Amino acid sequence: MAETISRKKSFGFLNTFRSNKSTSADSRATSVSEWSLEEPQPERKASRPRNKLRKKSMVNLRATTSSSTQLRKQAPGLPQHSSFPAISVADEWDRDAQTGERKDHTEMLHSLTYRGSAESLIEKTQLLFARIPAQSASGFLSRFPPAIWARVVDFLGPADAASLAFSCKPFRDVVGTEVWRYLNAQENRGLKIDFLGRLDQDLPDHLLCFPCAIYHLRTQKGQEILRPTNIANPLFHCPNASNLEKKVARTRLTVGRSLPFPFVQLILRAQKYSPAHGIPIDSMSRRYKDRDSDWWHQTRYAVANGHLLVRVISSAFAEPALPPAGLRKLLYSPNEKFTPYFSVCAHWMDGELMPSVKCALSHIPKPLEGGGIAGVAAEIKYRMNKPSPLITLCSYCRPMRRCPECPSEYLIELRMQEDRSNPAKLFKHAIVVTRWCDLGDGSSPQSPEWAACNGEAKFDSVGALGKRAISGIFESQFTVDQVPGQHIVSMNPKGENLGEAGHKWY
Repeated sequence: MAETISRKKSFGFLNTFRSNKSTSADSRATSVSEWSLEEPQPERKASRPRNKLRKKSMVNLRATTSSSTQLRKQAPGLPQHSSFPAISVADEWDRDAQTGERKDHTEMLHSLTYRGSAESLIEKTQLLFARIPAQSASGFLSRFPPAIWARVVDFLGPADAASLAFSCKPFRDVVGTEVWRYLNAQENRGLKIDFLGRLDQDLPDHLLCFPCAIYHLRTQKGQEILRPTNIANPLFHCPNASNLEKKVARTRLTVGRSLPFPFVQLILRAQKYSPAHGIPIDSMSRRYKDRDSDWWHQTRYAVANGHLLVRVISSAFAEPALPPAGLRKLLYSPNEKFTPYFSVCAHWMDGELMPSVKCALSHIPKPLEGGGIAGVAAEIKYRMNKPSPLITLCSYCRPMRRCPECPSEYLIELRMQEDRSNPAKLFKHAIVVTRWCDLGDGSSPQSPEWAACNGEAKFDSVGALGKRAISGIFESQFTVDQVPGQHIVSMNPKGENLGEAGHKWY
C-alpha cells in the first residue's frame, strides 16, 4: 500500500474520529472540514484544481460529518468557503404559512405568457373589423330591405328594441318610438329598469333611482359617506324621498346601521367602469361601538366576480354562566324588536343560529366558588392545573353555519380580548360572531342575492354556491395564503320556518 502523504499546517489533529490509514493514496483529506480549512498550497503544474470536491468512502461519511460539525462549533466566526455557498432550499415567502408546502407558481407564469394569438373575443372582433372601413348607419341599413329589418326587430325583446332605437336615428325610424311608450307603462316597470341600466356607463354624474325609475343628478359626487340609519343622507334629490311606499331599498348590517342600495351601485360602478362613476371601496369600511350596548362592530367590503361581498365582525365581553335573562340582555336589542345586536339575515329566527350562540356562551369557564377549606382546596387545584384561556367549542357550536335561504354564512368564536375599561382584569372572554354575505351584482333591488338577504325572494344557497364558501371567496381577496378550511353545516337542517312562533331563538 502506498504511503500516506504528510500534510502540513492542517487542522486534522482536531478531528478525533480521523482514521490513521487513508482509503486512497491520492486523497487530499479525510474530512470536508480539513479540506475547507486547509491553507492554499503552492501551485503545481500537473495538479488538479484544489476547489473540487472528491468522493469519500461510505465508511468515513459519519465520521466526517461529526468532525465538521465539531469544527463549526469550535470556530463559529470562520467564513464559509466559496465552494460551499449557503443554499436555501425554499425561502419563507415560497412556502405556505398553513401547510408548509412550497407554492407552485406555474399557473401564474403560464397566465402571463402571450402566445401570439388573439385568445379573447374582443381581440378577435378587433382583428375581424380592422380592415373594414366605417360606414354610416343609413348605408348599413341600405344593405338589407326594410322587410328583413322588420323581421329582425320582431325577434328582439322590448328592452333590446328600445336600446336599438336609442342607438341612432336610422334605427329609431326602423324600430319606432312606440317601444319607449310601452316601457313607460306602470306594468312594464321591470323592463324599463332593464333598459335604463344599460345607460349606466354613459352617465357618471347621475345615479339610477329605482323607486322613481329615473336618473337623478348626484349631489355629493365622489364625497358620498355611509352614515347611521337615523341620519338623513340623500345622495340625490328624489321627489319620493318622504314617500314610505317608494323608499330606497336597504339591508340591515347591525343595530342602528344599514346599507342603502345606492351605495351598492356606487361601489360596483367604480369597480366596473371608472372611479368617477362611484366611490372607492375602501371608504366604506367602518369600526364602531353600539351606543346602547357593549357590542363592537367592524365592516369590510370586497368585490368578487362582479358581486359585492360584505363581512361584519361583532364582539362583546360575556360573563360565565349567564341565566336566560342575562343571555337575552346580551344578545337582543329591545330597540329593534329584539333583533340580535350582531349582523343577521332575515331568516335568523329559523334554525339553529341563536341556539349555537348560546351554546358557545355556555363554554366560558365558571369562576371558583365556595369558601373555607373547600374553597382553598379548589383554588389550589386550580393553580396546579390551570386551564388554558383558549376555549375549544363543541361539535354543535364550532362549525360554520350557512343559511339555506340566502347567501349568508356565520362563524361563532370565543376569544380572549383586551378590556381597557377594567385594569384589574385586562383580558376577558368575548363572544365573536362573524357574518359573510353576498349582496348581488347591484343591477336592481330585485336581484336574487339582495332580495334573498332581505327575505323578499326565495334562494337556494346550496345549489347556487355549491362547495365554495362565501367566506373563502371574501378572504382570498385580501390574503395570499390559503384560507383554512372550515366545516360548514346548514343553519336550518330541518327546514322549519316558524319565525316568531319558534321558541329556540328567544
